[in-house]
Amino acid sequence: MSRSYGFGRLPLLALAVVFLAAGCHKDSSLIPADNSQAGTQDQASDPAASNLAPAAASSGTQAPAQYNNQQSAPAPQVNSSYPQTSDQGSYNPGYGEQPEYTASQPPPPLPDYDQPQDPGDGYLWTPGYWAWSPDGYYWVPGAWVQAPYEGALWTPGYWGYWDNSYGFYPGYWGQYIGYYGGINYGNGYVGYGYQGGYWGGGRFNYNRSVNNINTSVVHNSYSRSVSGNNRGGGVSFNGGSGGIQVRARPAELAAQHQQHTAPMRAQVQNQSAARANRAQFANVNHGRPASPTVTGPLAADRNVKAPAALQTTNRAVAQQQQRQAGQQQQQRQAAPQQQQQQRQAAQQQQQRQAAQQQQQRQAAPQQQQRQAAQQQQQRQAAPQQQQRQAAQQQQQRQAGQQQQQRQAAQQQQQRQAAPQRQAAPQQRQAAPQQRQAAPQQRQAAPQQRQAAPQQRQAAPQQRQAAPQQHQAAPPRQAPAPQQHQAEESPKK
Repeated sequence: MSRSYGFGRLPLLALAVVFLAAGCHKDSSLIPADNSQAGTQDQASDPAASNLAPAAASSGTQAPAQYNNQQSAPAPQVNSSYPQTSDQGSYNPGYGEQPEYTASQPPPPLPDYDQPQDPGDGYLWTPGYWAWSPDGYYWVPGAWVQAPYEGALWTPGYWGYWDNSYGFYPGYWGQYIGYYGGINYGNGYVGYGYQGGYWGGGRFNYNRSVNNINTSVVHNSYSRSVSGNNRGGGVSFNGGSGGIQVRARPAELAAQHQQHTAPMRAQVQNQSAARANRAQFANVNHGRPASPTVTGPLAADRNVKAPAALQTTNRAVAQQQQRQAGQQQQQRQAAPQQQQQQRQAAQQQQQRQAAQQQQQRQAAPQQQQRQAAQQQQQRQAAPQQQQRQAAQQQQQRQAGQQQQQRQAAQQQQQRQAAPQRQAAPQQRQAAPQQRQAAPQQRQAAPQQRQAAPQQRQAAPQQRQAAPQQHQAAPPRQAPAPQQHQAEESPKK
């Protein structure tokens, strides 16, 4: 049974909730990518959260719940009868959608495989899944598929148990990630939302921690760790005995009720090729398909229209990119003018430097002349300085000599004054004797005056007796000339 897309069979209440939530939605495609950040990111700033549709908590949709009454079941055996499970009441894993086809047996567990390398920008990973044919389950390989339009996200298909059968609900392209049964397909599809990347700035940004990315061909990437098993594998269906007991959340139901795009022609061909390959059937490969992935990328269909709301967002992004491109164009056009201005400024700077150097060269001789004149003045002033220094030294020597003379005179005075100071006591002792002798001298003075006439009278008699004495002296022999001269020399 084929599945219809669009707004068919949409309950009116759910439709009202979706439009109300869409009116409050913030444009998530305008979130820029951080191409340089690596390592674990802050959980509160997960950019991949924009992959989920906005949904009001009070929308009336039943909140998601994970049930703990899951019963373990043996792995399905190929070519053998599977245990039948009982109906689980009114729970419909399709939430109003009809399965594409049904099977009476549960699908095998998901195989564990490696994701091939991303071929380039604009490709999204579509995980592999088990499909059904009258010959049994066969594995449709996972593939990198070119996005049909900007902002497109892939919601994987899933198996769900209902009404004593297992129905397959195929995947689809849309603006948001919808409900895919809580199945962990790995590589970012952890059962709720998509952690493998997000659209921002008109391009898809890849999470390197969950995707095999070659940064030489993929130019927009970031790294954010994702908890849990990122390789997938394990239970491949929802509901029933042994299945995943996880119901849809409001955001997933909101995405499920929006406009969708069916799998593209290359995806359908990939499924047909797997159906034609017997090695892909579980009853042949025992749950380990020979080709779990497609080696090459799958091309997108042309002229696929995006949902109306996404077209508005894409136009806003395109306008923003045009404005940025216009600014870049203006910057490129202004670059030659800026370069010309920079060259002119550089030339002016060089001219100023050359003028300064010329002034320095012209001032150098004058500076040399001034220095030579100063040196000449210093040489001329040197003798005068020496003379002044010699005169100062001469004055200092003379002052020193005068000081020495004054000191010697003082010492001489001190030596001369010393006997006087010593004789002073003797003189003071002789003064009384002198005073006693003074009356005697005054008494002898009249006698001396009386004797003076007698002496004057005797003086002529003495002069008369002198020749007589000279004549009476015996004659002396004449001395030798030399002796005479020697005797006369003292008289002279």
